[in-house]
Amino acid sequence: MDSGVNYTAGLPYVRTSPDHGTGYDIAGKNNASEESMRNAIYTAIDIFRAREAHAERTANPLRKHYHEKGRDNVVLDLAKDN
Repeated sequence: MDSGVNYTAGLPYVRTSPDHGTGYDIAGKNNASEESMRNAIYTAIDIFRAREAHAERTANPLRKHYHEKGRDNVVLDLAKDN
């Protein structure tokens, strides 16, 4: 309960939150633990870094030299000097 994290998958951004909810029953009593909030922040950082690493690993390593939207059937003359 004190260290759980909620994570919403499938979003274009990272969303995590502490598992304990709002904690109205302990609000203002100075006995709440910050561990779940800290874990939510660290989990969000880990997910963000993992997404960046995945995007880098799966990126096309070859640079596109020619692309014109809507004209995929154009034949290039690579023998010409530009």
